[in-house]
Amino acid sequence: MSPVQFDSFGEPILPASDKEPTAAARVALHSGVGLFWAMVVAIVAARAAYFDPALNEKVASVASLFGHLRTVVGG
Repeated sequence: MSPVQFDSFGEPILPASDKEPTAAARVALHSGVGLFWAMVVAIVAARAAYFDPALNEKVASVASLFGHLRTVVGG
């Protein structure tokens, strides 16, 4: 009998099964990973396509304002 192992919260860790994952589990895993990375690529491409430099300048000016305010307040 193997010794019982515990996680950092004191819960016992169940031993991993030695079974090979099924074909359905492998397909689900690969589909999920593929969907995740497809969404990452789509989001990055959309952000690059619809990037508005004027908005970036506005955010920078607001950040600069907060920096000056922090200096004046002494924070």
